[in-house]
Amino acid sequence: MLETVGMTDYDVVVIGSGVGGYTAAIRASQLGLKTACVEGNSVLGGTCLNNGCIPSKSLLHATGLFDFARTKFAEFGIRVSPKFDLSIMMSQKQASVDALGRSIEDLFDKNGVDRIEGWARLNCSGRISVRRAEQTKVTLSARHVVIATGSIPSSLPGVVVDQNRIVDSTGALALREPPRRLLIIGAGCIGLELGSVWRRLGSDVEVVEAHDRIIPGADEEISRALRGILEKQNLRFRLLTMALDALAGEDEVVVRVRNLADGTIRSLKADVVLSAVGRQPFVGDLGLEAIGLSLDKQGFIPTEPFATAVPGIWAVGDVTRGPMLAHKAEDEAIACIELLAGRPGRMDYDVIPNVIYTSPEVAWVGETEAEVRTSGRGYRVGRFPFSANSRARLAHESEGFVKVISSREDYRILGVHMIGPQASEIIGEACVAMAFQADGEDVARTCHPHPTRSEALRQAAMGAEGWMTQA
Repeated sequence: MLETVGMTDYDVVVIGSGVGGYTAAIRASQLGLKTACVEGNSVLGGTCLNNGCIPSKSLLHATGLFDFARTKFAEFGIRVSPKFDLSIMMSQKQASVDALGRSIEDLFDKNGVDRIEGWARLNCSGRISVRRAEQTKVTLSARHVVIATGSIPSSLPGVVVDQNRIVDSTGALALREPPRRLLIIGAGCIGLELGSVWRRLGSDVEVVEAHDRIIPGADEEISRALRGILEKQNLRFRLLTMALDALAGEDEVVVRVRNLADGTIRSLKADVVLSAVGRQPFVGDLGLEAIGLSLDKQGFIPTEPFATAVPGIWAVGDVTRGPMLAHKAEDEAIACIELLAGRPGRMDYDVIPNVIYTSPEVAWVGETEAEVRTSGRGYRVGRFPFSANSRARLAHESEGFVKVISSREDYRILGVHMIGPQASEIIGEACVAMAFQADGEDVARTCHPHPTRSEALRQAAMGAEGWMTQA
């Protein structure tokens, strides 16, 4: 029996402390609204910090350094024989997570946000009960409730995750040793990033994908280029291949797959199987039915914009439709809070970058060439290879290219796609240009520092205008 302890009134209560949740709480408090954020986990930050973006990039960074030392240092005249210590890699990853979690707590203190530890449930519009670990319950009242409870890994029928032999992204970030054979189901960002981590540490990595190419949402040229590069890194791919089921034994997993081209079924064996088939919205036991709020057929909370069908209830991030990206949740959170505070909140869904942190990195924003072609609009394309970029060449990171697509009618940039070193950093410039409706010529005629990798974007923009100077 839960003991009820008091009730506190707020202007805004945010449920969930991921990027969308903590951003919403901080922005609300900055606008003078009395704000609380409810989170059941001990460390703030949600999936992104605890089980997603941050730990995966930590391992990608550490293993990337190891792999670069192992394969590239000799080219610079540096002779070493590197060894890795997985326990230290894992401990420094967790130390980063813990430090960043504390920094969110500091931001809450700095901005006057009340952190309420526990699990929230909506009783009626404006009333939230919070169940605490010590078997007590607090009740909050709020004029506005923002749901930002994020997402969880999607599952496949017949592939039961046990976090031992069959793991999802959370389990793949906590393996105690590199598996000798790692089979990955899904060639999206999660599968390719975690496949890269364990390949660098010695695993034999094979990826099965139901589509006819990897990263199906990316531009086709980028997809083909990344596949070729990753195959040179000894990742193997089975495309047009669907996983039917997986049977975990004491020492290995047997996965039955169907070739979608000819219908044949075969069995593949691995020491560990990673199910990386995407994510799905998570609302848990929020009690949405008690307030008359229904989910759509895919489990998302319908919003227009950010407001649900129930007055005073809002939703942002992965629980709403759109790309499941932390930066999308962040921007939605800011726009949502500004709207409920009576300000003109705005979200531009046409300028949301995507990044895959493989080596080299992949990044894109806007439309793919296929999407522009299908629309019937006239367009021009500029491509610039990193092999012609002086900074990339001197760093021995010359694989990949930048591709700029611009309109023939008004010269506006329609899409930017890149595969190469630090693409995750360079894509931000393209986002700014597109947000301000820049022409390709605007980027082409903007002075960039030399030598930098960012010059590749400028040269690609020049190429779209027909006057590239460095290739």
